Amino acid sequence: MAINCGIVGLPNVGKSTIFSALTSAPAEAANYPFCTINPNIGIVDLPDSRLDFLAEKFQTKRKVPATVEFVDIAGLVKGASKGEGLGNQFLANIREVGVIAHVVRCFENADIIHVNNKIDPADDIETINIELAFADLDTVNKRIEKAQRASRVMGKDEQKKAAVVLGALNKVKPLLENGKAARIAELSEEEKEALYDCHLITMKPMMYVCNVDEEGVRNGNAYVDVVKKIAAESDSDVVVICGKFEAELAEMSSAEERLEFLGELGLKESGLATLSRAAYHLMGLRTFLTAGQDECRAWTIHAGDTAPKAAGVIHTDFEKGFIKAETYSFDDLVKYGSEVEIKAAGKYRIEGKEYIVQDGDVIFFKFNV
Repeated sequence: MAINCGIVGLPNVGKSTIFSALTSAPAEAANYPFCTINPNIGIVDLPDSRLDFLAEKFQTKRKVPATVEFVDIAGLVKGASKGEGLGNQFLANIREVGVIAHVVRCFENADIIHVNNKIDPADDIETINIELAFADLDTVNKRIEKAQRASRVMGKDEQKKAAVVLGALNKVKPLLENGKAARIAELSEEEKEALYDCHLITMKPMMYVCNVDEEGVRNGNAYVDVVKKIAAESDSDVVVICGKFEAELAEMSSAEERLEFLGELGLKESGLATLSRAAYHLMGLRTFLTAGQDECRAWTIHAGDTAPKAAGVIHTDFEKGFIKAETYSFDDLVKYGSEVEIKAAGKYRIEGKEYIVQDGDVIFFKFNV
């Protein structure tokens, strides 16, 4: 799976404003549809209070956070799966991302044009979901025809594999025909693997991003409630953000000024920090940490990675010559106060090649090459 998050939605819902605030890399934003044509790409530091704690604890010279890549993709309209608007280009770009952040307009503002001339989150979500499903349906129909033709001239082993593919395709097809996502189909792991090379858009994990006004940040609103209800039906995450507020926050030069601004709204952190972490975890990414006086760093791995695999993220030689991982959890450092006390409590561990690295592990690798 690609390790990035695509920001999608109808035109003029605030995608580019949110992207610019996220990345401090200005994307073109204007009050007309299709302002964004080519996708903008930005790398965002992942806020992590654990790394901040380690940096202060070890009085480190250098602090290096994990990062998330965001892609701001052109707005989609009804009929995009048939080429309307920038449909074909939109669909090509979205196929290349790992997860989808669907921005939904949840605020009233007569000065900002809505492509459908009304604020209706349920209708907006349905428009996007139907177009993505219909685009996938076209892919699935072509793949079924191809698999059926090929199965006629295959040997028995190949026919068994083709049968798995066809079985999976026939499970997702009825969902797509009804504008539903392929990800909700009940598929075995074998069937999911069989569908991988179809690169179905609706198999990608999706979260919803409610773009609200400042009042909506404080108290929510009925539009957000609608989105949360829809998200709950597909077990999707919801993040609430005020794009205008986040843009103003991003322009502030000092951390103190930003904290004061957040405090005025009764917030401890920005919505974009929440969005970054949600995207990171939705991509199946996790963080382990290394700490010392020279550097404290957050390293990105996939959930389920073993200790040697994690070591290889630092350097390939670490994986090749892996001996052991000296490990403790960040939570234990907070609880006991120092590595010495962690060892005294019996919480300092020596892990081998089979160990599955956990999010928040602090690790020192031993290797030999």
